Amino acid sequence: MKIAWQCIARPVLRQFALLFLCSATALAAQPAPYYEGKQISVVVGNPAGSGYDAYARLLTRHMGKYLPGNPAFVVQNMPGAGSITAAQYLSNIAAKDGTVFGILVPGALFEPLIEDPGKFRYSPVKFEYIGTADSGTRLCFTTTESGIRTIDDARKTKVIVASTAPQSSATDYAMFMNALAGTKFEVVMGYKGPADLLLAMERGEVMGICAVDSATLGAIRPDWIETGRIHVLVQAGLEVNPNIKAPPIWDYIKGENRAVAELIVGQQEFGRPFLAPPGTPAEQISLLRSAFMAAMKDPELIAEAEKMKLGLNPKGGEEIAAVIRKMYSSSPELIERAKIALRP
Repeated sequence: MKIAWQCIARPVLRQFALLFLCSATALAAQPAPYYEGKQISVVVGNPAGSGYDAYARLLTRHMGKYLPGNPAFVVQNMPGAGSITAAQYLSNIAAKDGTVFGILVPGALFEPLIEDPGKFRYSPVKFEYIGTADSGTRLCFTTTESGIRTIDDARKTKVIVASTAPQSSATDYAMFMNALAGTKFEVVMGYKGPADLLLAMERGEVMGICAVDSATLGAIRPDWIETGRIHVLVQAGLEVNPNIKAPPIWDYIKGENRAVAELIVGQQEFGRPFLAPPGTPAEQISLLRSAFMAAMKDPELIAEAEKMKLGLNPKGGEEIAAVIRKMYSSSPELIERAKIALRP
C-alpha cells in the first residue's frame, strides 16, 4: 500500500508544482498599474492663491489614492489671458497620455463661441472633460465706501470695477450686465488675478468687481460678506444659490434678454472645470473621471473643503462635455446677441 501511494502521489505533486509555477509566472507577467511610478501635472490657468488654484491643490491631495499605481501630483500655475494661455498649452503642447490635465476659467471655454475661432489655438468641444468640482455662482459686489448698495444704484451711477483682461469673466459679466440690465459698470483692466482684483478694492483704486466666483471670494477674503465689508449687488447662476443673500440676476434681466443671459451664465455649470488634452486615450480618461468623482466624495476632501470654505457641487466629465456641446450648438442668432451684449 505504501508503494502504491507513492506511485500515485508523485504525479499529483508534479502536477501541483507545475500549476503553482505557471500561476506564479502569470502573476509575474501582469503589467504594473498604468500610473505606477508616474507623476501627473495639473495645469492651473490662474495664479497661485486663486480659487482655481485652491481647488486644484485640494484635488491633488486626494485623487491619487483612487488611481491605479497611486501617482504623485504636481500643480503648475500658468496664468494668462483669462486661462487661454493654459488652454492652448493643454491643447497643443501637453502630453496626451493621461499624465497632464488642467483647470481653466470657464470663460476660456466660452470665448471661442462668440469670437472668431481662428483667434484660439484650441477647440473647447475637443477637450476631454474629467469633471467640475463646483457649479459656481458669480457675484457682483462693491465696497461699502462706494455708496453703491444695489443694482438700482448701479443703474444710476457709474461704478468703476476691476478686471484682468478683455476676455475674462470680470469683464464679460460687467459688460452683459450693462447691456441687459442697464447698469453703468466701467471696467478697469490689467490686474493679474482675483487676489489683485480684491486688493485693488482695498486700496480704493476701484469701487467693486463684477463678477468673481463666490468660492474664490470665500477662499481669499472669507470674512468680507459676514463682516459687511462689501455690498453684494447680485448673484449670477442658472439657479439661485440659497446660501448667498443677494438677489439673482433674473430679477433684473427678463423677457428676450433672459435667453441671452442664460447662454452666458451657462458657463457656471462648469464653474471649476478639469479637462485633459484632446487625444488623451479613452482608457486614461475613464480612469481620471472615476478617480475624480471618487475624490469628490471622499470624506477627508469634503471636510477639508469645508474648512477652506470651498463649495462642492461636482459633476462628471460626460455631463460637462454634453453642456459644452449644447452651448456650441446654439442658434447663430442667439450667439450673435450674446456677442453684442459682451462686446458692445
